[in-house]
Amino acid sequence: MKIPFGIAQIGKAFRNEIVARQFIFRMREFEQMEMQFFVKPGTEMEWFAKWKQTRLAWHKAMGLGDDKYRFHDHDKLAHYANAATDIEFAFPFGFKELEGIHSRTDFDLGNHQRMSGRKMQYFDPETNESYVPYVIETSIGLDRTVLAVLSSAYHEEELEGGEKRVVLSLPPALAPVKAAILPLVKKDGLPEKAREILHSLRVDYNCQYDEKDSIGRRYRRQDAIGTPICVTVDHDTLTDNTVTVRYRDTMTQDRVPVENLHKIIADQVNINNLLRKNIE
Repeated sequence: MKIPFGIAQIGKAFRNEIVARQFIFRMREFEQMEMQFFVKPGTEMEWFAKWKQTRLAWHKAMGLGDDKYRFHDHDKLAHYANAATDIEFAFPFGFKELEGIHSRTDFDLGNHQRMSGRKMQYFDPETNESYVPYVIETSIGLDRTVLAVLSSAYHEEELEGGEKRVVLSLPPALAPVKAAILPLVKKDGLPEKAREILHSLRVDYNCQYDEKDSIGRRYRRQDAIGTPICVTVDHDTLTDNTVTVRYRDTMTQDRVPVENLHKIIADQVNINNLLRKNIE
């Protein structure tokens, strides 16, 4: 590998505390996503600034609201760092740390070298010099990210006529169920047609089939678990092969041909669309 390069991993981490309160936000055991990015000494501040913006863009790409994020630059630094910042998120209980970004100089590799007696130097073929790389570290809590997503997505809305609905406005790419297939009634061949559509979609998407209760109640159930799209099969479907597509957040409905469903769902839920926002 040529510097600069990074190594990223995800795994279980442990907090060195006897009593850890605040439930998910501060568990003793938690899932951590971390990257060590190795750079040439003297370039670390440039890379620190770059990773600040890159990581913030990654968070904003999830669509939870740009105004919910902010940097908290550290005035008091750890003895091994020459720059540090937190990306904070507006949880229901206030702005709290979601991710830490640190310029750790050569503290890590320098200590490995000193304690092990083994060289940790990198030979740079472009400058013909050897040096101990500096490290830019990014570290994000997966559990905290899940909490950020859920707390932002949960809404209770009052609709026209005084009716209320609970909606989990998950980013479609993160929603566990991508689409629900709903026959309008449990007769007249509609369930059979609905299951035919379900089988054509379930290879590519996690879908649910639901025929119990009124269509309105079924919509509400899907809203509550964050399903971004509901597909309703009615009597017209049997004659013209079209269905009603209903969108979770706006509750708008479109009449579309069955053959267009794959593309419509893909445009909504493809995680590549979410990731592209991070690099544009």
